[in-house]
Amino acid sequence: MANLHRTVDNLALCYSLEFMLLSEINRPTNADLEWWKYDKFKLETLNNDECNAYFRFFKEDIHHLKDVFHIPDQVKCRNNSKIEGIEAFCIMLQQYAYPCRYIDVIKTFARPVPQLCLITGQMTNHIYNMFGRLLTDLDQPWLSPVNLEKYTQAVFEKGAPLINCWGFIDGTVRPVCRPQENQQVLFDGHKRLHSIKFQSLVAANGMIANMHGPIEGRRHDSFMLRESGLLDQLEQMSVDTNNEIMCIYGDPAYPIRPQLQAPFKGNLSPIEPDYNMAMSEMHVSVEWLFADILNFF
Repeated sequence: MANLHRTVDNLALCYSLEFMLLSEINRPTNADLEWWKYDKFKLETLNNDECNAYFRFFKEDIHHLKDVFHIPDQVKCRNNSKIEGIEAFCIMLQQYAYPCRYIDVIKTFARPVPQLCLITGQMTNHIYNMFGRLLTDLDQPWLSPVNLEKYTQAVFEKGAPLINCWGFIDGTVRPVCRPQENQQVLFDGHKRLHSIKFQSLVAANGMIANMHGPIEGRRHDSFMLRESGLLDQLEQMSVDTNNEIMCIYGDPAYPIRPQLQAPFKGNLSPIEPDYNMAMSEMHVSVEWLFADILNFF
């Protein structure tokens, strides 16, 4: 009987050691933060200035955007956790308003990091799946031939020599950390840094008509143009009410097409530098839009 007891004790010790080893290997990597000690989030307790600072929108605008984006009153994440729609929307807005870690917003929303991560991803996917087409498809009411004529008139009245230009296209480079593997894929030889790139088409009313990306930093603007399929859409949609061709304008990196114009290159005539200068002053509007996005989000 004594041998039996010793055997049982030895087995228990072995299992205890195995459990301790497995527990150490599978220890959670998240910081042990006491998120439950903070007050629950209530949008009504914040004033307009606080909402604008935290979320980049005023309080009434947040409620309006919730309805516009068809965000339900209760959001269910993929782990079956549930949260009020307005709080889920605010969590996503704060993550995009300023580069911050999830642990930085625990005090605001009184939720653990895994929940904050799931909610942000859930809301991002919801909005992209429902409205992502608005950044890729030119077949929209505000880009109708009638409106394109208004945009071309506005561009011409601002001093552009082109009478049929309704928008401007450009690419932007966003630096990233140097990856450990495949560094050459993201390396931009022109800017001499690792990056991802985006292409944006901006109409004369300041709205983004088309956005493509991200693309590896080593790619040229002309590659982004081809991959985006934008030229095919322009051939179909970039016309006025008389079915005459309307165009957009880009920098010298872009090829010349009936629907896509660029500066004159090579040996220039006396008037061509003036044309390039005038169109360059109009083209800078794309850079203003990139700056606005970077300043506010």
